[in-house]
Amino acid sequence: MQIAAQAQRKPFYTSLYVQVVVGILLGVAVGYLAPSFGVDMKPLGDVFIKMIKMVIGLVIFCTVVAGISSMSDMKKMGRLGGKALLYFEVLSTLALVIGVIVGNVVRPGAGMNADVTKLDAGAVAKYAGQAKEHGTVDFLMNIVPHTVFDALAKGEILPVVFIAVLFGYVLSKMGESGKPLRDLVDSASHWIFGVINVLMRFAPLGAFGAMAYTIGKFGLGSLGQLLGLIGTFYLTGAIFVFGVLGLVSLWGGFSLLKLLRYLKEELLITLGASSSDAALPSLMEKLEHLGCSKSVVGLVVPTGYIFNADGTCIYMTLAALFVAQATNIDLSLTQQMAIFGVSLLTSKGASGITGAGFIALVGTLSVVPAIPLAGMALILGIDRFMSEGRAIVNIIGNAVAAIVMAKLEGELDVDRMQEVLSGRLVEDYAVGGDGSVPRRSSMAASATASL
Repeated sequence: MQIAAQAQRKPFYTSLYVQVVVGILLGVAVGYLAPSFGVDMKPLGDVFIKMIKMVIGLVIFCTVVAGISSMSDMKKMGRLGGKALLYFEVLSTLALVIGVIVGNVVRPGAGMNADVTKLDAGAVAKYAGQAKEHGTVDFLMNIVPHTVFDALAKGEILPVVFIAVLFGYVLSKMGESGKPLRDLVDSASHWIFGVINVLMRFAPLGAFGAMAYTIGKFGLGSLGQLLGLIGTFYLTGAIFVFGVLGLVSLWGGFSLLKLLRYLKEELLITLGASSSDAALPSLMEKLEHLGCSKSVVGLVVPTGYIFNADGTCIYMTLAALFVAQATNIDLSLTQQMAIFGVSLLTSKGASGITGAGFIALVGTLSVVPAIPLAGMALILGIDRFMSEGRAIVNIIGNAVAAIVMAKLEGELDVDRMQEVLSGRLVEDYAVGGDGSVPRRSSMAASATASL
């Protein structure tokens, strides 16, 4: 039996985790050795992200509708939403505070003495224009889409969540008459996740193309004096993840390190694509497999992508202080508080998409005229490297948030979570050649193999 069990094990190179690692390493090598060819590989990364984004709206819609329509107590849904938003604000505020503290203590921009007159202000101008188009009023107005199909067609997360909550609420009130429609939505969600699993097989190519472009376009040499900011940012992100989120995980009754190991494919895809959107569908599926209820995952994770951008919050305060220090601007406490307060608003919705954090930062700095926007040109070239770190912290933060919210609402199968995180309950996401929906999970065969 042991020999038979070993024979059924798949070669290591068929693992998506291994393939994505290889894709990232090859991308770095190609971008470094052949920069022009690496830049030409950009479409591979762009196409992969587009493939995932084309189904994100359907994934969120079906998951949220199925989860909410199955809830008999709508007060519970409102309570869950309120707790989630409060949690998001507390964690986002902590991220901003940590960014401010580290920025003032380490002072990564001190000593650069950048001459603003010699910086390329035109390179930042287009981002300043986009920042003006993403004001608070516009953000709130865009929650309601022009039509239902418009929200799904554009794939914007918050409008899709809005219509999904509305549809799910009504469907829950229909009782037995709504059962056929609920079954249809549930079946559709399984179908869509099957499509996602097929698309994820292209993740190694996407990671290769995105990483080759990043290294080829900007080059390792472009980091230069800015390595201090990059190192400070990643160190701050690690402090937040293993410090703040580590304590939250400890309170939630699970190991953060085991969770990171469980989500290793999603983290690598996020790193390679420089976007947490690419891993959103598989993250939701894995959290359900972990033991979180569909309703919690469907509501908390998509809204967390908008309101719980911890990595973006760290980046915004740290980068703002860096630009001020590099251009020899001594910010007062009042000015730093202004940046802090505006960042609480502008960070919302600035996760997932590469470059969104930079646009939000430009909008934030506009409230402090003493900081020249031209100073943003200092970090424009390394924003791609920073974007990867932002996306990774964001996705870890939202995974932890979903588990904590599920536990608070009694919607978490704790025993199953421990089995999965310990490796005793193994997920099987193998996709058949016909694109069939993968098996959700199977018990580890260790006990059987020993017979």
